[in-house]
Amino acid sequence: MTAPALVSIEGASLVRGGQTVLSGVSLAVRPGRIVTIVGPNGAGKSTLVKVALGLLAPDSGKVTRAEGMVVGYVPQSLNVEPTLPLSVRRFLSMAAPRASRPEQEAALERVGAGHVLGRQVVQLSGGELQRVMLARAVLRRPRLLVLDEPVGGVDMAGQAEIYDLIADFARTQGTGVLMVSHDLHVVMAATDEVVCLNRHVCCAGHPEAVSRHPEYLALFGARVANSLAVYTHVHDHQHLADGSVGGTEHGHGPGCSHHG
Repeated sequence: MTAPALVSIEGASLVRGGQTVLSGVSLAVRPGRIVTIVGPNGAGKSTLVKVALGLLAPDSGKVTRAEGMVVGYVPQSLNVEPTLPLSVRRFLSMAAPRASRPEQEAALERVGAGHVLGRQVVQLSGGELQRVMLARAVLRRPRLLVLDEPVGGVDMAGQAEIYDLIADFARTQGTGVLMVSHDLHVVMAATDEVVCLNRHVCCAGHPEAVSRHPEYLALFGARVANSLAVYTHVHDHQHLADGSVGGTEHGHGPGCSHHG
């Protein structure tokens, strides 16, 4: 029996400043499953995350979240004023005030950052900060973990390690994960489902079923060819020059297909 979704988005559309930001987008994140959103710059990925979190309300469509759900969030970046005295310990306590020092230490050790507990946040490298933010999110013991480009400033080896940590957390804790990433070649091994977004859902599916798909190549180029399974959705709209979705057409634009 399929577990109820922690967050479900059905046909969400959003227009801002006369431009279509999201058009008829649907996805669902269930316990223990990792859903990764990919797409070009300006595709609406971060906006979709904000809709999922309830920070933005769509103009149309439906968003359902599990009642009383605790959410852990890792933003794309964190800007800390250099003169602000903020220790890693204090930074962790702000998200999980009931967490003891041993729990903080265990969370940092789990993400490979046990050595930074006594340091100031502004002293951390980019990779160390990303690991601390992940530790901070999981300290909340979330049912849903949301990550917006979680490996910024991290080297290639570190990226793979962080994605492995995220996958391990989902599997061992039963946490649902919604993640935004452009690092397709690294993230796919740790993903259950990929949603390719270009203001609407171009294609989506499971990484293990197919090695290549032309819809991804159309959006990202041959460099991202990888072992990714996708299905493409049927639609009858056209893609205009500005990326917005127009009326009915007989053909189709990049990233979309008429094959189920």
